[in-house]
Amino acid sequence: MKKLFMLAVMALMVFAVQAQTEKKGAVMDFKEKSIDFGDITQGDKVEHTFIFTNNGDTPLVISNVAVTCGCTAPNWPKQPIAPGATGELKVVFNSAGKMGKQNSVVRIYSNASEPIEKVSLISNVLPKGAK
Repeated sequence: MKKLFMLAVMALMVFAVQAQTEKKGAVMDFKEKSIDFGDITQGDKVEHTFIFTNNGDTPLVISNVAVTCGCTAPNWPKQPIAPGATGELKVVFNSAGKMGKQNSVVRIYSNASEPIEKVSLISNVLPKGAK
C-alpha cells in the first residue's frame, strides 16, 4: 500500500512539473481595451493608439484587423512581436456622417492563445455648432 501511495504522489508531481513547463504560445495583453472621447463634433477625426504586450513565450503575429465600418481606420504592426515586447495599434475614427452615441469596435486576429481580441472607440457625435 505504501508503494502504491508513493507511486501516485510521484505521478502527480510529474504532471504538475509538466503543466508548469508547457508553452502557452503568444498572449496579447492590452493596456486598455476601450477609449471614450466623450462629445465630439460631427466631422471631427479622433485617434487613439492602443498599446499591447506579448506576454507569451512565442512571437505574436497579427494576421488581420477588422473594423465595423469604413469610418474607422486601423494601423497595426506587420512584423512579429517578440515575447515580452510591446506593439501599437493606431485607430482613427472619422465622425463625418455620424450622429449620437458611437461605439466603433476593432477586431484583432492573431496567433495568440485568444485568437480574436477586441478594442473600441466610444464617442458621442454632436451636430456642428452644438458645442
